[in-house]
Amino acid sequence: MSVGAVLIGRNEGARLVAALKAARGQVARIVYVDSGSTDGSVAAARAAGAAVVDLDLSVPFTAARARNEGLARLLRDGPLDYVQFIDGDCALQPGWIDTARAFLDENPQAAVVHGRRRERYPEATIYNQLCDWEWQRPPGRAKSCGGDALMRVAAVRAVGGYNPGLIAGEEPELCVRLRAEGWQIWCLDAEMTLHDAAMTRFRQFWKRAQRSGHAYAEGAAMHGASPERHGVEGRNRALLWGAGLPAAILLAGLIWPWAFLGVLLYPAQVIRVALTQGPPGRPGWIRSLFLMLAKFPQAQGVLAYLVDRLRGRRTGLIEYK
Repeated sequence: MSVGAVLIGRNEGARLVAALKAARGQVARIVYVDSGSTDGSVAAARAAGAAVVDLDLSVPFTAARARNEGLARLLRDGPLDYVQFIDGDCALQPGWIDTARAFLDENPQAAVVHGRRRERYPEATIYNQLCDWEWQRPPGRAKSCGGDALMRVAAVRAVGGYNPGLIAGEEPELCVRLRAEGWQIWCLDAEMTLHDAAMTRFRQFWKRAQRSGHAYAEGAAMHGASPERHGVEGRNRALLWGAGLPAAILLAGLIWPWAFLGVLLYPAQVIRVALTQGPPGRPGWIRSLFLMLAKFPQAQGVLAYLVDRLRGRRTGLIEYK
């Protein structure tokens, strides 16, 4: 079974070079989709033997659109059974393609398979460490995948590929449509990619969480009425903890000052999550604290999406790098 790869990126520099090097030898063909790099990424990709798609930036950019155009370019050179999508700040681990391809060969109902993504430098900043914890997913049947995954080309094309209008959450949304058609998504207990979040500032953490809030809201608007309630839980939690509860405490406190004690619900929730969800020890407390802090920018993302929807306008990209 033949496998190709689609890498997407902008100004990834050395990270892109590492991604291309790691993909060579594991896949038959590579396409790099560039969204306006100024650091020599296009030249580096061509030097590595990859076909290059320079996106027309007069059309609004999304990662979903980039992946669709990359797959279309990949198939121009001949049919492929599987496509490995890779973000430009990630590098495939040795042996991943063979492992994932064998699984898809043996499981004809599986459309998507992904494995363990790890941060390359988790110890560099707390924000990188948070990402590394986020990537930890249990193996087995899954609802969705992230930006790195091996997919069955026929399945992706049958549902129309990624939704190019989504600025975030395009992978879970694609998986919703695939599962609705009877396809399966799987997570394997295998090393897949090394990721370099390169997050060094609180503002990056905030913007990334804001983007996830937008994804919750848009996902719920598109598929929230289905039995699985896609995006609804994330949207509702963000609104509760990041907007509704603070507003209620403030308004009630103006009438009954004792109501300001409601802020104690936040440390109580941090304690509950740290004790019940882990990881154990200090890392669990740090993770729990930042999960709570993330609710505020997530609520901002949800509300921004709702306001833009009411105004009939499209939300621009929310980028943290």
